[in-house]
Amino acid sequence: MGWKEAAEPVLTRMPTVRRPEGHVPFKRKLMWSAGILVLYFFLTNIALLGVQTGGANDLFGQFRSVLAGEMGSILQVGIGPIVTASIVLQLLGGANLLGLDTDDPRDQVLYQGLQKLLVVIMTALTALPMVFAGDFLPAMQSLSLGGLEFNQTQVQVLIFAQIFAGGILLLYMDEVVSKWGVGSGIGLFIIASVSQSLVTGFLQPTQGGFFYNWYLIFTGEIQVGSLVSSDGLMTLLVTDQGGQLIALLTTLLIFGIVVYAESVRVEIPLSHARVKGARGRFPVKLIYASVLPMILVRALQANVQFIGQILATQGGANGEGPIQLFGQELAWLGTYSNGQPVSGFFYYVAPIYSPQDWMWFMGGVTQDAWQVLIRMSIDVTFMVVGGAVFAIFWVETTNMGPEATAKQIQNSGMQIPGFRQNVGVIEKVMERYIPQVTVIGGALVGLLAVWANMLGTIGGVSGTGLLLAVSITYKLYEEIAEEQMMEMHPMMREMFGGGD
Repeated sequence: MGWKEAAEPVLTRMPTVRRPEGHVPFKRKLMWSAGILVLYFFLTNIALLGVQTGGANDLFGQFRSVLAGEMGSILQVGIGPIVTASIVLQLLGGANLLGLDTDDPRDQVLYQGLQKLLVVIMTALTALPMVFAGDFLPAMQSLSLGGLEFNQTQVQVLIFAQIFAGGILLLYMDEVVSKWGVGSGIGLFIIASVSQSLVTGFLQPTQGGFFYNWYLIFTGEIQVGSLVSSDGLMTLLVTDQGGQLIALLTTLLIFGIVVYAESVRVEIPLSHARVKGARGRFPVKLIYASVLPMILVRALQANVQFIGQILATQGGANGEGPIQLFGQELAWLGTYSNGQPVSGFFYYVAPIYSPQDWMWFMGGVTQDAWQVLIRMSIDVTFMVVGGAVFAIFWVETTNMGPEATAKQIQNSGMQIPGFRQNVGVIEKVMERYIPQVTVIGGALVGLLAVWANMLGTIGGVSGTGLLLAVSITYKLYEEIAEEQMMEMHPMMREMFGGGD
């Protein structure tokens, strides 16, 4: 008996959101998406019951905008488990270890069930160390609730149950949007998280808000000093407590570059094999795989740092000093200060979060220049190579590769003018463009993400988070325009396979 036969009774019984039986009107799709978005904001504002106020240490820190969660809320883990499960499945599928044919309806059900099961497991594995290891989410010594008394261990179990329930809720909220709404739930949550940080970064009426900082500069409450000195330049250009001009410029440039890159494409002409005069184009965009594979790259980095912070709290280290295991100090693995790695392996593989992480020449970094350069080189290499590799995996597992695309064109009755109407011929034409564009686009997105992190953005949004938000918003705009066109012209819906 193979693993599919053994696992089928479990995987086919995983709860699932029912697909709509017919066409869902555009307005109803918008209502579903808006409703889930409101629920998302509501859940991010529900604090975890039983956690000591002000004692929590955010494990994911700068990854928050990508993972779309909220520290200390029911959505503590965000989309992290969903993304991690996708990484595992993509790696297993890419190596052809699953033996699943996604064109087979039975295997599709098994794949979706396996993905849900992995998300459940990853949610539990992510929440367990957050609650029971170190002081990441310190539990109250005791808690009285509805006449019941809970000791510290029971409070920890209660916190774990809340985080676990939040992770599962997010899984099914994503599925509701994907089947009944517009776009995907994951994309919607990322847009919401990044937009909230951006708006806060611009408008908050305290020091750190962009407009408020400039008000303080004009009134003289923030002293800029001489612009020819490093301190004056840092205050005006870089620091969060100053002018943040570089962060503003970076934010605007990322918006412009991503929108431009989304519009750069190679358009392959198509004509209908039977309907004379019916023509179309198949666009191969520069960012063909979208920027979503960047979530996978950053989630992998987040999980590595997650492991490092857990190790740093063991063996009596309490998040300060060298990592200790079995009574031995392992400084080569990492030395921590204020919960962050300052040397060793976990320092070198940590992403660059802000200008303060690498501008040693302005006196903001305690490490030597060679250490900072090694960290920068590793981050750039990891993001560029990782972006290209995960883009390839993404294209192959989402049926966007040359073979799958050729089948879709053939099944739609279209063909490439001047070529025989044959799947193999169309596939060879697609192979001239799709693999190369996928690699180039993935590497470009990785490079942009590192660049944005190094220069900083308004609201402290990570470069990856900003890239994701802009790209997803652009694609959402295109999808909304397409939905509106199909509403006005029902024949278009039938052509694209969305008939009643």
